[in-house]
Amino acid sequence: MPNVLLIEDDAAIRTSLTRGLRERGHAVSSAPAALDGLRLAVEERPDLIVLDLGLPDLDGLDLLRMLRAVSRVPVIVATARDGDAEMVRLLDAGADDYVVKPFSAAQIDARIRAVLRRSGESRADSSVAVGGLRVDPRTREATLDGVPLDLSPREFDLLHYLAARPGEVVTKRELLTHVWQVPYGGADKTVDVHLSWLRRKLGETSAEPRYLHTVRGVGVRLAAPA
Repeated sequence: MPNVLLIEDDAAIRTSLTRGLRERGHAVSSAPAALDGLRLAVEERPDLIVLDLGLPDLDGLDLLRMLRAVSRVPVIVATARDGDAEMVRLLDAGADDYVVKPFSAAQIDARIRAVLRRSGESRADSSVAVGGLRVDPRTREATLDGVPLDLSPREFDLLHYLAARPGEVVTKRELLTHVWQVPYGGADKTVDVHLSWLRRKLGETSAEPRYLHTVRGVGVRLAAPA
């Protein structure tokens, strides 16, 4: 059961949203102000925070920056401000998603489930080790036999997703959904090209694989060399 922290100063919205999210299977705690919310975020370590911007003691954007200084918890911003510049500012400050008021509990529930799906793998705080390969999602650094790998952000995400599932065959559909975060639409070549680049940086080829093994017609599997 996901634990959601709702930081919202409007009592009516807070009560209604708390009830609606609990009915949909979430455990919900709430705070009416920024500093109370920050305290609960540190003490309770929720799975996700829904953050209102118009708080009485501190602007929600300032609280978002404070949260990002101490936590990687996913944050959905609930705001009445719908300008493009404002949305860019929120995302740049570390928001994972936003929803514009008014909204329903069903909308927030859908956003929560989507953000938790996207962040589930990357929120793992411990590094992943497969053979001589080490992938650390906290620092976004990867090494092979102790040598740092020069990876693009997408290559890192791809490697981390595969390394977190050692020995499992992962389909291209799954990679497009979870790494590229787009619906499957025949973009297999995108995956193939990035796998090719990743193989090159791992010092291998599809003909002579060490870590990345193609399962023809199914997908790809990352495993330690025999």
